[in-house]
Amino acid sequence: MTSEQDPDELENELNESQEVSNQEQRTSRQAPEVINIINQDPHNQALHKMGLLTALAIFLHNFPEGLATFVAALSDTSVGIGIAVAIAVHNIPEGICVALPIYYSTGSKAKAFFWATMSGMSEPLGALVGYFALYGDTSLSFAIVFAIVAGMMVYISIKELIPMALRYDPNDSVATSFVVLGMIIMAASLLLFTL
Repeated sequence: MTSEQDPDELENELNESQEVSNQEQRTSRQAPEVINIINQDPHNQALHKMGLLTALAIFLHNFPEGLATFVAALSDTSVGIGIAVAIAVHNIPEGICVALPIYYSTGSKAKAFFWATMSGMSEPLGALVGYFALYGDTSLSFAIVFAIVAGMMVYISIKELIPMALRYDPNDSVATSFVVLGMIIMAASLLLFTL
């Protein structure tokens, strides 16, 4: 006793069974289709490039911070702790600035975490260099390195970060406000140096 089915129902059932079969064949090592679409989008490629440039700039920016924290801790432990806390607070938005573009351009939390972590690894490296290079007056070297890093961060902010924010917020409903908020947060974290 077979009942007749509508041809559309049969086609739907066949499509559903093929989808289930395709899903069963896909392993965890195969990228979902959405990742392939993300990888082909030129906007996401620009976002990925911006994330990597930001990671590089923050890596270079963090190196003298590690050096400064080490030198401050050598002269006075309480000052070193205060500087370390201030730097840790402002490293949070730095990590976010690296991780978000990488995550949204690749869809990978692991890649976002990796690049954010790598951008922060130069601080311990800077402290290590400070440990080995503490034999002499390096004030001119500090001035040169800080000026170069400042120029890099300003360039990336003006050339990449702000235009990308405005591209995603074309009516500028929040982008400029949050640029100012970011400046306020950085100023507040720097105030910790004076306490």
